[in-house]
This record gives sequence, structure tokens and C-alpha cells, in this order.
Amino acid sequence: MTTTAPSVAEIKKLVSFLPRLYAKGFTPVQKWGGASEHQDGSLSLPWPEYDPLVIEFFQIASQECWTDYDYDIAITEKNLNDESAVKRADLDLIKAMLTYCVRGEKFCDGHWGAMVEGGQIRRVLERLDQLQ
Repeated sequence: MTTTAPSVAEIKKLVSFLPRLYAKGFTPVQKWGGASEHQDGSLSLPWPEYDPLVIEFFQIASQECWTDYDYDIAITEKNLNDESAVKRADLDLIKAMLTYCVRGEKFCDGHWGAMVEGGQIRRVLERLDQLQ
């Protein structure tokens, strides 16, 4: 399913997060909560409590104009972790990479934080800034 391309305003809005997400001292995860052992021996696994800026970014990045419903997870992950591939990425590949980053949190608590801290989001936003 093909989605519409983001507008110039939508691109600028997403790129505006670059200096804020990568400001000196910024930490995407404020704390980890919820880890506990219950009386019956069962465990509650921890989950990240994100800075509101991270939540806002991923809410915007999950909008339809940034979604690639047909992306290949393995290929997208490989490209996202290859700095030279990100530097050559077109808008369609950027949409696939953002989809990967957004959806990863459903399968792995802390994925959003890892994508910010690992620089994947920074590289994608820098490339997107070049394309506007």
C-alpha cells in the first residue's frame, strides 16, 4: 500500500527534532520502571519511561505520510545501520527506515531509545534535511 509523500512542512517538522533530540545532555529514556518480582514468583519486566520529546517525535514519525506498509524489515534494518546507505537514501527508503524505528518498540521495549542513542534517528533526519 503506497502512502502519500510528506509535504515540505511535514519534512521540516520532523527535521526540527534533530537539534532537540541530540542536544548536549539529552537522554531519551528518563528511567526504567516496573521491574519487580511478585509473591507468586512471576516477574514484571521493566519498560522505558521516555522523555516527552521522544514520544512526540515518534507520534509524528508514525503518521501515514511517513509510513511504508510494504517495507522489508531485514533489508531496512541493514540499510539503517549502514551509514553510507543512509547518506544515499531517497524519500522512500527514509519512510521505510522511520517505519522500522517506529514499529520496533512494539517488539522490543527500549527500541526508540536505542534508535536515538545509536544515532540512527540522527542520520535519517540529517539525510531528510538534505533532501528538502
